[in-house]
Amino acid sequence: MAKQDYIFRHLTIIKKIRTSKEATFTEIREYLKRESEFLERPYSLSIRTFERDRNEINTLYNVDIQFDFSKKVYYIANDQQSDLNNRMLESMDMINSLKMVSDIGRFMIFEKRKAMGTHHFHGLIHAIKNRIVIKLVHQKFEYDEPTERLVEPLALKESRGRWYLVAKVSSDKKLKTFGLDRILSFDNTPGRFDYPRNLDVNEIFCDCFGIINPDNSKPEYIILSFNPDQGKYVKTYPLHESQKIIKDNSKELKIGLHLYITHDLMMELLSHGDSMEVIEPKRLREAINATNRNTLQLYKKS
Repeated sequence: MAKQDYIFRHLTIIKKIRTSKEATFTEIREYLKRESEFLERPYSLSIRTFERDRNEINTLYNVDIQFDFSKKVYYIANDQQSDLNNRMLESMDMINSLKMVSDIGRFMIFEKRKAMGTHHFHGLIHAIKNRIVIKLVHQKFEYDEPTERLVEPLALKESRGRWYLVAKVSSDKKLKTFGLDRILSFDNTPGRFDYPRNLDVNEIFCDCFGIINPDNSKPEYIILSFNPDQGKYVKTYPLHESQKIIKDNSKELKIGLHLYITHDLMMELLSHGDSMEVIEPKRLREAINATNRNTLQLYKKS
């Protein structure tokens, strides 16, 4: 059996149990059969193969599938890489959909956009894993000429459909982010670096909207009010993981967030137009109000 068949089976098992919360072996087997029929390659699953899959899933994906003897069902006891596994499941669904028909362009409309720099993934992950200092050539939007610098690559971060390299610049040891779509090239150097002790990149960006992390400010408690229609979108696609619902009725959705106030956040809030109102803090409310007044003045000139 090809490797892609093993991966498909593993991820389908995870998907079924995670979606259903718990499932019998028969339910898992039937679900796998239905899903694989879309590929015109139906799989049969024996209990022996499934038990082997459970061990492999735990080893490869850090997803621990346990059996509840009282209910006779399987459930996920521990999922240490849920974000990664969710993305893999989404990718699998997309790939399988694209395989279904040859003239897929008739049925799926893709955005016409510039490549996101994902071709750099393999080389950058190798450098991060092996603590290799790289020579990076990067083209900023605001500069006509690209810049070259030595950096210590630490992590890759996704934000609003773009990927960024989080790295420490060798010259000043400052932490910076570099858009992968603006990396022209990079080369490994003979240099090596020690990964900073107690550095948690997730922790650094946990209170950020986007990739801007202010050095000398603190995250603030933000309260936003949305009209009922826009509120439905905000509930199903939260602005940030810190989002909590304060009020939800026929008149408004009011949420609370714990975030740094940055340019990235301002641009997101402004994009909601008159369907959203900033309640707190006062300085954010005033900043949004000032931007809206300036925009109105531009249109009055014409």
